[in-house]
Amino acid sequence: MKTKSLIAMGILAGSCIAAQAQDKPQRPGRQGPPPQVIKEFDKDGDGQLSEEERTTMRETLQSRMQERRKEMLEKFDADKDGKLSPEELSKARDAQKAEMLKKYDKDGDGELSAEERAAMPMPERRPGGPRGQRGPKGPPPAGE
Repeated sequence: MKTKSLIAMGILAGSCIAAQAQDKPQRPGRQGPPPQVIKEFDKDGDGQLSEEERTTMRETLQSRMQERRKEMLEKFDADKDGKLSPEELSKARDAQKAEMLKKYDKDGDGELSAEERAAMPMPERRPGGPRGQRGPKGPPPAGE
């Protein structure tokens, strides 16, 4: 009798788990490179990146990141230790914010309005932040 009860509870638990798994919305997987990247690296014009085009894309983007890192270190690494300390990183962020304000703050009030933010070119955002991960605070509040 106990065996039958345990088997029945096991089957019931298994079916509940299976049903619950089916109810969860599927997280979007990698959707591939953004359209502007495909446009830049799709040399044969088929709308997709071949393995060779992907290799070229990876190498080019990695080279750009290394160049950007080098520029940041040259500009903001005050102690020349090859990395940005929290203070140096803060200065870099402040400089980037000032640059964005100079470029996109059309009314000159020192803040970006919703219209000014909308006019900025933004990369395509994926749900949940970079690589589908959420930070420790979760999603940003509405209006940001």
